[in-house]
Amino acid sequence: MKVPMLDLTEQYQSIKEEVNASMEDVMSNAHFILGSNVKQLEETVSNMSDIGFGVGVANGSDALHLSLLACGVEPGDEVIVPAFTFFATGGAVARIGAVPVFADIDPKTFNIDPDSIRKAITEKTKAIIPVHLYGQMADMEEISAIAKEKNLAVVEDAAQAIGSKLNNIGVGQFGTTATYSFFPTKNLGAYGDGGMVVTNDEGIAEKLKVLRVHGSKPKYYHHVLGYNSRLDELHAAVLNIKVKYLSEWTEMRRENANYYSELLKTVDEVKTPYIAENSYHVFHQYTLRVNKRDELQEFLKENGIATMIYYPMPLHLQPVFGELGYKEGDLPVTEEACKEALSLPMFPELKREQQEYVVNKIKEFYAKG
Repeated sequence: MKVPMLDLTEQYQSIKEEVNASMEDVMSNAHFILGSNVKQLEETVSNMSDIGFGVGVANGSDALHLSLLACGVEPGDEVIVPAFTFFATGGAVARIGAVPVFADIDPKTFNIDPDSIRKAITEKTKAIIPVHLYGQMADMEEISAIAKEKNLAVVEDAAQAIGSKLNNIGVGQFGTTATYSFFPTKNLGAYGDGGMVVTNDEGIAEKLKVLRVHGSKPKYYHHVLGYNSRLDELHAAVLNIKVKYLSEWTEMRRENANYYSELLKTVDEVKTPYIAENSYHVFHQYTLRVNKRDELQEFLKENGIATMIYYPMPLHLQPVFGELGYKEGDLPVTEEACKEALSLPMFPELKREQQEYVVNKIKEFYAKG
């Protein structure tokens, strides 16, 4: 049996007629940039978490970058980010000329540790970027309290966590802004790159709208140096169809996650995902902590099972950040996670027999010692 990490073909077939009709409508109207579909998606996504404003941008990385600029982060400022995340989180800080300050993570959730944030704050700290990794929100109540105490902006990196909640409060309610990625592999994915920033601050929303169009307002009059970062109308049209099914697909992911965890509960060498109290986890990834991680991954590959390591090298040890002076051992929980984390196939249409095959092979690997 072959089990892919992700298979988008079945999803497309289920909504093919709607998607194709929507794309045909865009092409017939020939309004391709910042049209009605982008506006509709901005309203839909912002409303999902009761947020006042949504601003579509070119991708999730730009969503982070433009959020930091709109929040007033400048060259030389420090921004606290987790070291266990995709590169874009730290890269967005560095591209401004600001300094990423890396924090350690909670060993259970993989999310940024509020205690590590407190230790990292200096007089130069301007913002915090908590990442809601794998689909579960970080401890935003504690992080928000820290930010309020220290007068810091909070940019929630929710690229993997659209629809997630903590104590029934959605993404974006805690932060100054929250950012989404619509990369095709995400829970809500376009057929190409796309992103969005949501915020309750009308002034920040206006800044973002100016920044995404070369800093112009009105058109051809530039008071700030902006970027060309717009969500395409065609991608928005696709997303407007797909977002109608997001809740259903999320529940399918959660059911798949529960089934994995039930099947794996007797495997002592494996730690299944921890779900924090009052957390609504949307399972962008189903990520284990395992012994003999690299050997297990190779064994599964030999048996037709795709897996992924998110992430093999922490940000604080990446060569591009070498001048910041971090060394191995500085963030021990993160470094351990980089050696143990392994993500199994996860998508709404994953079949029970596929999951059973994956888990049986994991059991077989550990049974051999």
